[in-house]
Amino acid sequence: MLVKTKAIVLSSLKFQEKSLIVKCFTLSDGLKTYFVRDAFSGRKANHKIAYFQPLTLLEIEANHKNKGTLERFKEIKISQPYLTIPIEISKSTIAIFLSEMLHNSIHEEEANADFFTFLETAFLWLDNHHQIANFHLILLIESTKFLGFYPENRHPNFDFFEMKEGVFVPFETATCLSKHHSFLLKKLLELKFESIEILFHSKERQELLKIIIDYYSLHLDGFRKPKSLDVLVEVFS
Repeated sequence: MLVKTKAIVLSSLKFQEKSLIVKCFTLSDGLKTYFVRDAFSGRKANHKIAYFQPLTLLEIEANHKNKGTLERFKEIKISQPYLTIPIEISKSTIAIFLSEMLHNSIHEEEANADFFTFLETAFLWLDNHHQIANFHLILLIESTKFLGFYPENRHPNFDFFEMKEGVFVPFETATCLSKHHSFLLKKLLELKFESIEILFHSKERQELLKIIIDYYSLHLDGFRKPKSLDVLVEVFS
């Protein structure tokens, strides 16, 4: 079936010498995997490869056979080019890390238009703003709304966050965060991308990032710790 849709690049893997296997989160069909023949050959090779950098926003026309095999692009273009993400080290590091996190988290081949729109809007926000130290933390927590395990805070006076159940509770159990870490998580849940008035210290951001990765690991089968984590921590330390 020929499909025209928007897509967000989650990963690209070199195949043999000249080709790529590209995973995208598409507006029309959720996660899809594409085979790009001769991506590293020909006069337009660099132009082709530029399409498949982490979190690139694309408009594609593709043949979706929906048989569990690799799909093929028919037409492809960049939907909205990034101006700062490719050239600012902090932003490009965030993009690599988030693309890996999303690649390890999104598995369904079904449309999730709200999630797609959220991610697209968020990445354009990242490209156009400078106060970004908390961006990856906010995006990962907000993404759990669409992945199905957003932390519930029905009782603001409860001091401990229970990781397995995803709720705040009045008493500490074996699977709870400490009172301090629960407090940090509460503060994070209050933030929006534009909330620059509430900032975490570097150590607190690292603690929150570990909490989020542990939380993802508990709630997503087969979730793998991203290889780019150490680079991200180094850039924001």
